[in-house]
Amino acid sequence: MSSKEAFQQELDARHDKYERLVKLSRDITVESKRTIFLLHRITSAPDMEEILTESEVKLDGVRQKILQVAQELSGEDMHQFHRAITTGLQEYVEAVSFQHFIKTRSLISMDEINKQLIFTTEEYGKENKTPSSDAQDKQFGTWRLKITPVDYLLGVADLTGELMRMCINSVGNGDIDTPFEVSQFLRQVYDGFSFIGNTGPYEVSKKLYTLKQSLAKVENACYALRVRGSEIPKHMLADVFSVKTEMIDQEEGIS
Repeated sequence: MSSKEAFQQELDARHDKYERLVKLSRDITVESKRTIFLLHRITSAPDMEEILTESEVKLDGVRQKILQVAQELSGEDMHQFHRAITTGLQEYVEAVSFQHFIKTRSLISMDEINKQLIFTTEEYGKENKTPSSDAQDKQFGTWRLKITPVDYLLGVADLTGELMRMCINSVGNGDIDTPFEVSQFLRQVYDGFSFIGNTGPYEVSKKLYTLKQSLAKVENACYALRVRGSEIPKHMLADVFSVKTEMIDQEEGIS
């Protein structure tokens, strides 16, 4: 009976930990989405730096949630709990890579993301505003959480949809340069995913179709802007973009 009770307590503790991780993942997803919505305002905001600064503050808050995930997984096999946190991590990758693209017009690497998810004892104590002795500092040490390659790839695949939306917003504000920059970037991302093809995880191959749709919509819009851009007033360019997108959607539905 004692051994049965011990197993029961262990299973209950593991189940409780899983539920806590699911809740944290949900919080990470919500805050990451809010950061993405904020970054979309950058196409119409007069001060881009103010939006970027605010987004960095929001991402710092997300990283504090990820710190709690790292603490929960301390001493545990991450892969046993990966299903509980993968959605939040993918959304975080999407938000970070979106911010990085706006800043540099390039793709952030998985190593760069993982470097941001190393938390020292000093940062932990400062963020939580709890005084700690040197002995406690040594006890806490360094917390870290590594994004898996699958989470990274799925987050980057979701990024392509946000970039397509950024194109629509940019064209609506008379910016005809951003769509061409995004088109070139998406082509490079699509080429990279094409090398993986069906050899990678099932989730990645599913995202490849969505990525191809986003690329086609942006490229067709760029074609319309290049061919008819000089004929159409800037305030009507967004309408042209929307019409081209609807035509592609209808053609895909027929096929």
